[in-house]
Amino acid sequence: MSEVKKIATRESYGNALIELGKKYDDVVVLDADLAAATKTGTFKKAFPERHIDCGIAECNMMGVAAGIAATGKVPFASSFAMFAAGRAFEQIRNSVGYPKLNVKIGATHASISVGEDGATHQCNEDIALMRTIPGMVVINPADDIEAKAAVQAAYEHVGPVYLRFGRAAVPVINDHPEYKFELGKAVTLKEGTDVTIIASGLPVSESLAAAEKLAAEGISAAVINMHTIKPLDEAAVIAAAEKTGKIVTVEEHSVIGGLGSAVCDVVAQKAPAKVLKIGVNDVYGESGPAAELIKKYGLDAESIYAKVKEFVK
Repeated sequence: MSEVKKIATRESYGNALIELGKKYDDVVVLDADLAAATKTGTFKKAFPERHIDCGIAECNMMGVAAGIAATGKVPFASSFAMFAAGRAFEQIRNSVGYPKLNVKIGATHASISVGEDGATHQCNEDIALMRTIPGMVVINPADDIEAKAAVQAAYEHVGPVYLRFGRAAVPVINDHPEYKFELGKAVTLKEGTDVTIIASGLPVSESLAAAEKLAAEGISAAVINMHTIKPLDEAAVIAAAEKTGKIVTVEEHSVIGGLGSAVCDVVAQKAPAKVLKIGVNDVYGESGPAAELIKKYGLDAESIYAKVKEFVK
């Protein structure tokens, strides 16, 4: 059996920016002294005149991006999720969101898979923060192919977009001709009748593996990839609630304010069903190897399988 191809979505972000730069002269990339880590350094080499290093000044970078967007260009402001969504929240809210400017935020190194950088850099709150900003689109791609498609879609969308990328390499699961990325449209990866697993980002591939383990025990689990957290595909959530009656959300993010909360909002209003939220349970992360942290915080396939099995019982 051949080994599954794995690529970090931050690598995908850098590669996608180069392709955008080749096609569109109005693309400008900004970074906050992290071009090597966010992979925007590849864009800098190809288009040095369209890359701006703003230094370790993320708040100022968002203001610069807002100004560039006001001239009609399309800036991609890049940094770690902790600094982009966390440190620069006020600037994003007031200088980008309020005037509805066409700024794209490329946030890499999100959540606990950052690994050894530890709790201060493991942002488990960014999706919650960005969801609260009126008009902000929030995308959390699951693999290389989806990440590249998301960057293209972000460019085509007129308005602010938050793109979330990871440090750890993840399996490529969307490498087939039928795959199509649409903002706000979930992708059903596996049909099921007993329970629906709705996942986003890194846990999508782990959820697929968990579903296979469940199938071996006679539990039919559907798997939905909810790559766009906002606007959420409410129709997909409602259909899942009505079909299986049980939903499990899986996210590499706090269980407060992220994918699980967005799904619960829909279920509570439009399609009552039982929901189990799997994610980071109101705690800070810690330093350690990414794979070990994913397992410790219950986001690996084995942990997801065990929790869904108990939930279905």
